[in-house]
Amino acid sequence: MAPLLELKNYSTHYVSARGTRVVKAVDTVSLVLNSGETLGIVGESGSGKTTLALSILRLLPMAARKTDGEILFEGEDLLKKSTEEMRQIRGKRIAMILQDPMASLNPLFTIGDQVSEPLRVHEGTPRRTAWQKATALLKAVRITAPETRVREYPHQMSGGMRQRIVGAMGIACEPRLLIADEPTTSLDLTIQAQYLALLRDLQREHGLALIFITHNLGIVAKMCDRVAVMYAGRLVEFGPVRKIFDQPRHPYTRALLQSIPRFADSRNRLTAIGGQPPDLSAPPLGCAFHPRCPDAIDRCRGEAPPETGTTNGHTVRCWVAGS
Repeated sequence: MAPLLELKNYSTHYVSARGTRVVKAVDTVSLVLNSGETLGIVGESGSGKTTLALSILRLLPMAARKTDGEILFEGEDLLKKSTEEMRQIRGKRIAMILQDPMASLNPLFTIGDQVSEPLRVHEGTPRRTAWQKATALLKAVRITAPETRVREYPHQMSGGMRQRIVGAMGIACEPRLLIADEPTTSLDLTIQAQYLALLRDLQREHGLALIFITHNLGIVAKMCDRVAVMYAGRLVEFGPVRKIFDQPRHPYTRALLQSIPRFADSRNRLTAIGGQPPDLSAPPLGCAFHPRCPDAIDRCRGEAPPETGTTNGHTVRCWVAGS
């Protein structure tokens, strides 16, 4: 069966107004997502995770330019779609939950108007019927007293409730793919656990494929089938979650896993990754991680490693791991 989503050597570069500075935010990324599957994308801030997600929806700023590659969704290249065709896809076939729910919610409109909007726009649902469905959606995401909440405004909701409302908007038209960009960052641990359970339930009930972008590897372990590790705009490791957690091949992946705090650990200090992520407008020669890598060899400093496969769909970009 053909994958739901496939990226083939896709790149997004940001170019300055004068064209003198090019930032390789996403660089030759290839990955596959199947129907009903959950893919986690992890990496430090600035590694290209959100740019990759926005590239799929073609919601990038004017400074961004696609330089090469394909984004195939249900066998169709999204990069060849017109602006109007992409409007029909966003919210209907592919939806996104942003990190800050207030970036998705308009303070001037009621919750009912905003949750029902995808139904009215994409399916032509009459306003009264759309509001009834909006009430049902709020109930589905476990908002208490949904009949009352549909008439209220975003500022009257807690952070956790706003995040659930954005989730209700995302699933309103039953999309095939839902992209969640750091959706639990602003939530406390109790609400976070409830929200993750809610996403799992929604995925199971609606048959969604889910892309989960996060810094939290614990969430990846609970939620995801496969994981993509990004560094400096590239996928440095990709494969099944259990395989990568048990046998990480790339030094960066190992460093991320070692930095997770453990209750049974008696050390006073957490393990940290030395140095800083590179400037993507002037990345180092060779492997971008080599200035911070404890296993770097001479070849790492002068030659970028290709993507190599190991077993069970596990791929890695590393000269040391491949040797």
